[in-house]
Amino acid sequence: MSYGFNSPLTLSLLLLTAWCTVGLVGLVRPLSIAFVGRTLFPLSALLSVALAVVALTNLGHPTEQIVLPIGLPDLPVHLRLDALSSVFLFLLGAASAGISIFAAGYFRQGEGTAPGLLCLQYHLFLASMGFVLLADDAYAFMLAWETMALSSYFLVTTQHRIPEIRQAGFLYLLIAHLGAIAILLSFGILQGGSWHFTFDAMRAAHLAPHWATIAFCLALIGFGGKAGLVPLHVWLPEAHPAAPSPVSALMSGVMLKTALYGMIRVSFDLLGQPIWWWGLVPLSLGLFSALYGVVFAAAQTDMKRLLAYSSIENIGILFTGLGLAIVFAGVNMRAAAALTLIAVMYHAMNHAFMKSLLFLGTGAVLHATGERNLGHLGGLIHRMPWVAWLTLVGVLAIAGLPPLNGFVSEWLLLQSFLFAYKVPHPFINMLLPLGAALIALAAALAGYVMVKFFGVIFLGQPREPALQRAHDAGFAERIGLSWLALGCVLLGFLPTNVIALFSVVTRQLGLGGLPASDAPWWLLVPIPERQSSYAPLVFFAVIVVVVMLAIINVRFFYHQRIRKGAAWDCGFGGLNSRMQDTAEGFGQPIRHLFQPLFAIVRELPSPFDSKPKYRLEIGDRIWRALYQPLGALVHKVADKVAWLQQGRISTYLLYSFVTLVVLLALML
Repeated sequence: MSYGFNSPLTLSLLLLTAWCTVGLVGLVRPLSIAFVGRTLFPLSALLSVALAVVALTNLGHPTEQIVLPIGLPDLPVHLRLDALSSVFLFLLGAASAGISIFAAGYFRQGEGTAPGLLCLQYHLFLASMGFVLLADDAYAFMLAWETMALSSYFLVTTQHRIPEIRQAGFLYLLIAHLGAIAILLSFGILQGGSWHFTFDAMRAAHLAPHWATIAFCLALIGFGGKAGLVPLHVWLPEAHPAAPSPVSALMSGVMLKTALYGMIRVSFDLLGQPIWWWGLVPLSLGLFSALYGVVFAAAQTDMKRLLAYSSIENIGILFTGLGLAIVFAGVNMRAAAALTLIAVMYHAMNHAFMKSLLFLGTGAVLHATGERNLGHLGGLIHRMPWVAWLTLVGVLAIAGLPPLNGFVSEWLLLQSFLFAYKVPHPFINMLLPLGAALIALAAALAGYVMVKFFGVIFLGQPREPALQRAHDAGFAERIGLSWLALGCVLLGFLPTNVIALFSVVTRQLGLGGLPASDAPWWLLVPIPERQSSYAPLVFFAVIVVVVMLAIINVRFFYHQRIRKGAAWDCGFGGLNSRMQDTAEGFGQPIRHLFQPLFAIVRELPSPFDSKPKYRLEIGDRIWRALYQPLGALVHKVADKVAWLQQGRISTYLLYSFVTLVVLLALML
């Protein structure tokens, strides 16, 4: 099919190509941070806004497909723009607009990779994520997927002279390629033995249940590895802190959602009608990931690692919802499946704005102070008020507090669990409510983590004298932070409008939309039969009224009764900033309560030490129990077969000859 230049698919393709062009233009003046940062990144932000507008206007329009005469012989590139792709393209464009404009003022001269090359890698990363969302055949999807992995690897290793960053990049690339192999194998099964690798051919293939199950499990491994689902999460807390903050924001806020998009595409589109018990696997892994991520986030003292583990928690929530939607769809509970999938897409959109805002906020703090350790920060709200107040919006949102966006999606997911009693499997409908309890626990702990994050960084007094020289974010950085904060507010205040857009996706996937409701536009009623409702504007109005009444009451009625004096020092004089609550103190109750999850190493001082030291190292038990023994086994096997590497051409020719003989024998 071919379309004019005004079709949404063609416009999306042109905008993705424009991103690649912007990246290439950066090589014209590769050492000029002014040209790259002040010209190309703002232009990239405009392209992001245009992509978001195109994707948003396409929702509700018929699906478009196009075949590009590029690729391999007899294997051209197939592209498709439908409602599901449009939602995630909007997420990509809207979130990257704020990140790119922030990056225009963030990157500095001499920070690792040259600015022009960094610009190319950054925009290849953006474009490849867009092509992942548009791909309509296995070849195009895997080409875009691998480009996304490679470009993000080079962005993670921007500071490539530091050995720890190179190690983090290698781990990320290793997990990414293992996941890509699993996805490729899944596509191989989905094409049903034919030589047509288009998604249309996969939709038409009628797989036996056991082959469909294998394809689903391979897809879960591949996309779960990219998303950071436990136990495939080990790369995430290493790669996010290693990358520059705008890259961390893109990876956590956007790239992880491409994995969610892949799972939705496979589960509800390519596989057709899912089997209900498939959903129990991502649901269980998601619940464990949510709890695991938030517990580890509570124990962190590095602010970027804290946010990385928080991403694992939110990915767990997303996969929990995805698993629940599969269960509902498998037992023909279409309305419940639609509600759950809408909650999943809503939370994906929310997380893109919330987590991008928080990572950019930490980037501003890192540039202003040179510190990532929470123990060396504090009191920055006085030196960095713009960053502090805008970051507070992200903190309140990701903590799930109304009326911001994080509350809406988590509330919708909890509403979805109310349908569990209708699942026609007694044992399952008894266990599913436990999932709601675990989600509620993870949400409560997330609020605890965010109190620690914001309180230790911005409140109190500076813990180091150097913090007195901290400076607020620049103009471009403020614009980027404000854009993302505005997204958190709008997504929280307009849930009815957002859900109406997401309902287009569920209808196109055959799940239908939410039941019709006579409620006004400002009142969200997702389940009319239970009369559960939520009015964010009313909630916000009540908060404003209560706060104003409190201010008026204190200022005009109790002002004369207030006596001011020095703070009570508990009988000790000379209190200073070092005596404030620390990140370690905040995390101590969680460490004790969930101690079996941690691999803790303590170094205790001796009474006879002249300079006693106390060291506490909190490790990942899964890393030490699974990946370290596996790595050692791989090294042993590699040593055993190293004798095959003789260094002689004649030996290698012999290997090739033997391989050909074996293949010919198998063909005969």
